[in-house]
Amino acid sequence: MQTVAKETSARPVTPLGILVEQLEQTLELVDEAKHPELASSLKKAYKFAAGIEPYLNQNTSPDSPALAALVEKTCAEDWSKLFSDGETVRQLEQEMLSGHIEGQTLKMFVHMTGAKRILEIGMFTGYSALAMAEALPEDGRLVACEVDSYVAEFAKACFAASPDGGKITVEVAPALETLRQLAEAGESFDLVFIDADKKEYVDYFRLLLDTGLLAPHGVICVDNTLLQGQVYLPPEERTPNGEAIAQFNQIVADDARVEQVLLPLRDGLTLIRRK
Repeated sequence: MQTVAKETSARPVTPLGILVEQLEQTLELVDEAKHPELASSLKKAYKFAAGIEPYLNQNTSPDSPALAALVEKTCAEDWSKLFSDGETVRQLEQEMLSGHIEGQTLKMFVHMTGAKRILEIGMFTGYSALAMAEALPEDGRLVACEVDSYVAEFAKACFAASPDGGKITVEVAPALETLRQLAEAGESFDLVFIDADKKEYVDYFRLLLDTGLLAPHGVICVDNTLLQGQVYLPPEERTPNGEAIAQFNQIVADDARVEQVLLPLRDGLTLIRRK
């Protein structure tokens, strides 16, 4: 029997989540006695916004037991600790976990494209990798790039508990280093999912297109391309990551070799294919 994994989040990390929180805070500031019409309008807007994600989750296929267990284990971990990739220290967060809807969307893409070879750039605890692996045929293969050895081992333990975990190979190193090695080895992938260092998105994109890493009819899926709404806010309101994603989106839009669509799924998901 399949179950839906419960996801908890310390803070909103998608444009919709941020909007819901902002509406909730605004409602608290309104004096309903003095502004009944404004309060009523805000309540209606809040209900429309707050109800979307729970309804989407309710009407999306549930996670497998292995995926649900991975989510539960990730949510129970203390991510307040600092981890190092060997050169820099970075903070890992529970919010880096791909959501249920996005995981099932990626799984559906694997079924729809008939992909047999998948490349994931940025794995964290392995939710999206395992979701896609579940849709691969028995002879399918997924290569996951992860810079942090702690989360790599965390994910491997979760994969070992899944009947589909054996389809996944984890490469622990800076992603660009792994990509260059895969390209030199003549590797090629039908589906690529990017969810790693935002400042390196452009480098990932160009390397995939300039080498044979992306199969001729392959598809690239890129996560966080709305980045909490920062990409369409004025530049002075963007964080460095927000600016990096805004630049990435523009570079993809200007590249005559590809066509793309940006979907408002969670924090933004862009699909890219060669023309």
